[in-house]
Amino acid sequence: MQVNIHDATGAVVGRAELDETVWGVEPHIAVMHQALLRQLANARKGTHKTKTRGFVRGGGKKPYRQKGTGRARQGSTRAPQWKGGGVVWGPQPRDYSQAMPRKMRRLAIRSALSAKLRDERLTVVRGLSEIEPRTKAMRGMLATLPQSRSMLIAVPSKEHAEAVYRSASNLQDVHVITAPMLNVRDVLKYDRLVIMEEAIEVVEGLWALRGAARVPGRFRKARLARLRRRQGNILAAKGARVARELTS
Repeated sequence: MQVNIHDATGAVVGRAELDETVWGVEPHIAVMHQALLRQLANARKGTHKTKTRGFVRGGGKKPYRQKGTGRARQGSTRAPQWKGGGVVWGPQPRDYSQAMPRKMRRLAIRSALSAKLRDERLTVVRGLSEIEPRTKAMRGMLATLPQSRSMLIAVPSKEHAEAVYRSASNLQDVHVITAPMLNVRDVLKYDRLVIMEEAIEVVEGLWALRGAARVPGRFRKARLARLRRRQGNILAAKGARVARELTS
């Protein structure tokens, strides 16, 4: 499976080979929908809270005597029927996060990427990181590509594409994202996916179907290395603390 590679002027300068297990699967609409709902739900903080009558300040004194007034009996001015009282069955803090099997999550992102390629909404560019870090330069380069309502630019890493971030930050309906952070919501939200040639290797390293022989991308290797270093630092700190306690 091959696609054209465009340069900064929009001209076709070559062909890129794509992994069919990432870009050529049949889009699974139901799984993409579930993944999108999960991502939106997981973004909710769930910190909303209303106070019941037990949490509202005041109301400890009975407003008037029990009998003899002709009015309904009342025990507190913080009851729900009073102005300034508590709220009945109001929202309370809760966790909105949803679980989703790993295979379904991987199928969802592969389906979204394959849908972009099938609908001819995928553009591979070369030399994007060498562009001048100015909004005018980025706007002119994007104008040479097929016109779209909005664009999602995928770069291999933020360190290697700082110029892309700076030049596209002020453009409306243009969003820059690193390849390992690609997600169903952003891929479906933006009309066209513009991916750097170097980012294809990262995407396929993370989501290609190669069974046990699948080689993780550089991002995943770096992340595992950071986790190992962090765990080593934690164990070293615990060992030093135990040693101090034993010697004290």
